[in-house]
Amino acid sequence: MSARYLEDLSVGESWEGGPIPITEDAVIAFASVYDPQPMHVDPVAAAQGRFGGIIASGWHVAALVMRDTVETSPFGDMPLLGLQLDELRWEEAVRPGDVLRARREVLEVNRSRTKPDRGVVRIGVTVRNQHGRTAMRYTNLVQIFARPTPQGES
Repeated sequence: MSARYLEDLSVGESWEGGPIPITEDAVIAFASVYDPQPMHVDPVAAAQGRFGGIIASGWHVAALVMRDTVETSPFGDMPLLGLQLDELRWEEAVRPGDVLRARREVLEVNRSRTKPDRGVVRIGVTVRNQHGRTAMRYTNLVQIFARPTPQGES
């Protein structure tokens, strides 16, 4: 898909990615490197803990959703430049066997006053599991280029 520019986006537009399957091997592998807490890496300790079993690190879920965003390619071949992430909430534990889907919605589209060749788009992201329960949510501010003007026009 060709690039989508600032002018191509509208408030309320939404899209869904996924499915994002969660496997125990991937949960343990990610957490072993980046978040080596017992509930993420040790099945025996996790079974005795407050979650009753292995759960995914929230950072693992966030990384999977980022990959899903790139693979879903909502902006075509326009590079994604994240500027800000707000209100990140992990609302429900993600477990091996879960299948996640991320829904994204354009909340704001604003051209830059100082750099009119680009703007920012605020996107709301809600990640739900196979039961429809929200596992994670956040808002993301990304920079998007405006449509180039032909040579000679201003």
